[in-house]
Amino acid sequence: MHLENETIAVVGLGYVGLPIAVEFGKIRPVVGFDIQPHRIAELRSGHDSTREVECNELAGAQHLTYTSDPNDLKCCRIFIVAVPTPVDQAQRPDMTLLKMASDTVGRVMERGSIVVFESTVYPGCTREICVPILEAASGLAFNEDFFVGYSPERINPGDKMHRLPTITKVTSGSTPEAADAVDALYKSIIVAGTHKASSIEVAEAAKVIENTQRDLNIALMNELAIIFHKLGIDTQDVLAAAGTKWNFLRFTPGLVGGHCIGVDPYYLTHRAQEVGYHPEVILAGRRINDRMGPYVADRVARLMMRNQFPVVGSRILVMGLTFKENCPDLRNSKVVDVIESLREFHAEVDVFDPWANAEEAEHEMGIKLITPLPDGILYDAIIVTTGHNEFIEMGPKRLRALGKPRAILFDTKGIFARTESDGRL
Repeated sequence: MHLENETIAVVGLGYVGLPIAVEFGKIRPVVGFDIQPHRIAELRSGHDSTREVECNELAGAQHLTYTSDPNDLKCCRIFIVAVPTPVDQAQRPDMTLLKMASDTVGRVMERGSIVVFESTVYPGCTREICVPILEAASGLAFNEDFFVGYSPERINPGDKMHRLPTITKVTSGSTPEAADAVDALYKSIIVAGTHKASSIEVAEAAKVIENTQRDLNIALMNELAIIFHKLGIDTQDVLAAAGTKWNFLRFTPGLVGGHCIGVDPYYLTHRAQEVGYHPEVILAGRRINDRMGPYVADRVARLMMRNQFPVVGSRILVMGLTFKENCPDLRNSKVVDVIESLREFHAEVDVFDPWANAEEAEHEMGIKLITPLPDGILYDAIIVTTGHNEFIEMGPKRLRALGKPRAILFDTKGIFARTESDGRL
């Protein structure tokens, strides 16, 4: 199976798909496909609103074209699917977009095609969900007329050090020959090398446990933060002391959002329950992390009351809406939980974030961002929920200047020294 001269289609041009399309587009023909016409328009203009790919990188992908017309994919023989796989309000896997993408690919692929999935799924999903859709839409036979692979994405939004080519890529295929072809395909752009998994299911499982492990470690830190607060001990001081041991794992407490850590464990637990096992440790970690937004709001409310600020009718400023620092990604941001909890206390909440897209925030979350920071308004509390460089540069003195005398400054991210805020996780 030789794929060296075949045109690649990348289906889904978000945080995961665009970097893949750009890297391959530097060396071979690539068609980037997305169902959102405005996304195609901005990429054609040389701009990436996710800020994952710089303008010069987009320009350097000379063999990459963009389209929202599925018919433009008919010239492709290799399909890489990189669409979002979130969870619904009941924390169940939502594979709507994955199924739609599989159907789209199935309708245009021809005999000899190979379809590689990068979207997060549970072990067994590629064969059990995606393959039947591909067969039905194409009329082709799996592992006879077409083949599939799975290569889990490891994109870390906003991380300018760990980029796609410098992160080891896990690969797999539905036959030994397909596995070799998928591995060779990615080796052409991944300078860090690849790891060929023994099966598609192993590769799928590797993806979900990478982030499940991080989720559980952060949940432990969050639970410790709650305990230490009750004991009157600063958590960051404890972690600094414990971190002097050579094998101590350096995790910190915080709000766990984003497209992976807060989502992937639910894909694994969903599959586990399907086969008759009811996970305990994984779901316990999820419950802890999902409760941290209301916990932060409660901490702030108690500090306000201690300083004789009534919470009802108060004015509170939340600094940061994206799920992580120096990144415009709003997906699954748990800052929303902080805001909603404060509003349940009948506080008036303003949200400022220089990285977030105001239209997206209002459309997806119903939150109107303020911009710029207002003059003449003094807040009863300021909460730093995202550690953007802009907030670090402002420093606690300028942040406190946004509040009334004795107003609360709560440092959720621990970006300032213990003595420079009224509370932190």
